[in-house]
Amino acid sequence: MNTSELLVEKEEGLGLHPKRLVLILLIFSIIMMFAAFTSGYIVRRDEGNWREFDLPVSLLFNTIVIALSSAAIQWAFYSAKHNEVKRTQLGLLITLGLGIVFLFGQVHSWGDLVDGRTFFGGADANPSGSFVYVLMGVHAFHLITGLIFVAVVLKRSLSYQVHSRAMLSIGNATIYWHFLGGLWLYLYLFLLLNH
Repeated sequence: MNTSELLVEKEEGLGLHPKRLVLILLIFSIIMMFAAFTSGYIVRRDEGNWREFDLPVSLLFNTIVIALSSAAIQWAFYSAKHNEVKRTQLGLLITLGLGIVFLFGQVHSWGDLVDGRTFFGGADANPSGSFVYVLMGVHAFHLITGLIFVAVVLKRSLSYQVHSRAMLSIGNATIYWHFLGGLWLYLYLFLLLNH
């Protein structure tokens, strides 16, 4: 048995494409990071010197936007599975657009936090505000990586490289985008219940 046969056997035994496995490992590492952040939030809150504040209403709007973007990428995935190339491209474009709207919404929410005298750092800062900015900022960073991922898949779809027999890239992008949406929903509910 030569080396290429061994590699094929290992891939078949694993049942996952190596790129899918890397994505799953990436998702688990992000989960661990946010678990550490939210655990630190709870521990620090219980130590005292914690200012309570109201979350901006704009965060609810952002939550709706990211849920709609999740529906859009699912529609793109479904369309690719049925070789509906134009609908796939439209779904990916809508996902990109809503993702960008979400990011601008987060910037607006940061402005709302500042207007409510909740700051990241400086003399007027409180640890509660700093945690909120870190949670939102790190999520925004990962959302930017998701937007890049979706843009790459859109580019591939424009070259007719995304269809029912080439689903890996859109499948991975869909999984990652749904994960980011679910992560945001968790963060929003966490902050809503623990602010």
